[in-house]
Amino acid sequence: MQQDHRYDDIIHLRRPDSPGHPRMPMIERAAQFSPFAALTGYEDAIEEEARLTEEKIDPGEERLSALNERLSLLRQRAGERPAIRVVRFQKDEKKAGGAYGSVQGRLKKIDGTAQRLILEDGTTVPFDDIWELEIDESSE
Repeated sequence: MQQDHRYDDIIHLRRPDSPGHPRMPMIERAAQFSPFAALTGYEDAIEEEARLTEEKIDPGEERLSALNERLSLLRQRAGERPAIRVVRFQKDEKKAGGAYGSVQGRLKKIDGTAQRLILEDGTTVPFDDIWELEIDESSE
């Protein structure tokens, strides 16, 4: 293989400076070669797909009976606006399933027509999503 010697006379010379165009600082030169997001939103889509959700558990007759008793007791005390804690299933807005979590606060109203609890802070809990209901016995 033969070596090409055509540029041996200029290879070690310094690059000429242009009087009309000052040299770009190294940091700016590096920025023009930095990577860009060719697939905008791809990372977000991957994170969303990796996010886990749970399926809603069927409470069964025994649990439903116990919840109905607690709701009946809550109806009797609704005028007192007792403090309550509800463990509930919250459906995920973006994918199938959801997650169980708890909310607590003072009861504002039991909406029998819409079948839901309404707390003073505006949180609503549909009866069908209640997994557990605790009534603070000390609240007056």
